[in-house]
Amino acid sequence: MPDTIETTARAALAEVLPQSLPPEAIDPDVELDHLGLTSLNKVLFLTSLCDRTQVGLHHFTEHDLAAMRTLGQVVEALSRHAEVR
Repeated sequence: MPDTIETTARAALAEVLPQSLPPEAIDPDVELDHLGLTSLNKVLFLTSLCDRTQVGLHHFTEHDLAAMRTLGQVVEALSRHAEVR
């Protein structure tokens, strides 16, 4: 499941980045703000990703969301709540 979430997360993130970057070129350990992600775009990214992975935002507190600073951290957090299919 993490591979599917990571692939989905990469695609969702690439859609909201200010520069054109292929999803596979996104380093999962780079801080999201270093990629130019604004606070608003982070919210759009996380909302879209939760919709696509069917992981409810209710699983995360404000602190949890603030702690998701890299793509890898986002994938790890969502993977804990994703249903195994």
